[in-house]
Amino acid sequence: MAVSGTMAAGGLWQLSWTAWRDRLLSSARFQRFAVVFPLTRPIARRRARALFDVVAGFVYSQVLFACVRLHLFDVLAAGPQTVDVLAARLDLPPGNALRLLEAAASLRLTQRHRDGRFGLGDLGAAMVGNPGIAAMVEHHAMLYADLRDPVALLRGESGQTALGAYWPYARAESPTDAGAGPYTDLMAASQALVADEVLDAYRLGRHRCVLDIGGGDGSFLRAVARRAPRLRLKLFDLPPVAAIALARFAAAGLQSQADVTGGSFLTEDLPQGADVATLVRVLHDHDDDSVLAILRAARRALPPDGVLLVAEPMAETSGAEPMGAAYFGFYLLAMGSGRPRTPAALESLLRQAGFTKIRLLPTRRPLLARVMTASPSDGGV
Repeated sequence: MAVSGTMAAGGLWQLSWTAWRDRLLSSARFQRFAVVFPLTRPIARRRARALFDVVAGFVYSQVLFACVRLHLFDVLAAGPQTVDVLAARLDLPPGNALRLLEAAASLRLTQRHRDGRFGLGDLGAAMVGNPGIAAMVEHHAMLYADLRDPVALLRGESGQTALGAYWPYARAESPTDAGAGPYTDLMAASQALVADEVLDAYRLGRHRCVLDIGGGDGSFLRAVARRAPRLRLKLFDLPPVAAIALARFAAAGLQSQADVTGGSFLTEDLPQGADVATLVRVLHDHDDDSVLAILRAARRALPPDGVLLVAEPMAETSGAEPMGAAYFGFYLLAMGSGRPRTPAALESLLRQAGFTKIRLLPTRRPLLARVMTASPSDGGV
């Protein structure tokens, strides 16, 4: 009782302190004092900048979008150039070209040199080396359209969203051959970075056969084949997507090493014979009931000593909290399916599906993906 009383008192003290702090920070008088007093001035300035960045974030993203749409980073990859040359290359009036270049420089996308020419900034240079990011920036035009009225989106009053139409499985539909291509190519464009994170975290070469569930065009499995050339490959995805994967395995000379099966992991059994199954950026696109169906299908497909590997961006990732709660929270809302999940939430779903020995593995860039492994339990699902 004494312990409980102490905990209750501590909780009340924390609530009282938080309420006092909030009243203080929201006081215009204190805000004026904070920017003048030497000890609080740096903190006040950092917080003011942070708040302004939240307010202006959409404008920053549109500056990046304009740079990508105009292929500015590819143009600057050849070296620094004058404003007049760039204006002609970008088909912009010189004044507006300068406006864009200066805005991009403030975001470290470009850099202004002493002679007045503009070259790549450090973030712009990173864009050149990561075409998957540029593809996602182009894709975000649909997300921006869906977020034009975020309150209507939250209330479910937006009707058909652009992202919901783009990702057909979000509406429990199978894509047509024509519809499968665009979203499959988008996922493939960004898969290389994620594949490296996964394969650095877990050595798949210790296994004899891997089944990639929802494997898209096979980009992940082709990366696996480069690391573990003797590993047997199996891929399962919707029939139109599986057809794309089959053609790309053949183009890579992997047709004799890879088996491709078309179907729905929500309603059909998965192929047998693999001792490790992978779900790479699949689960967060689906609601909990569908995730349980996918995990139970994977559990049935694996032998008792098999391993399931789950790789995706996860909520509450240290240093990348806005990625989970803000970005993926609203992206998946607009998409109409799924939600960002913490490692604890994923572990709970894995245990409900019959998996044990669940481990969260370290990755070098957890913002891109975190990796969990799990083993089937001895009991049935």
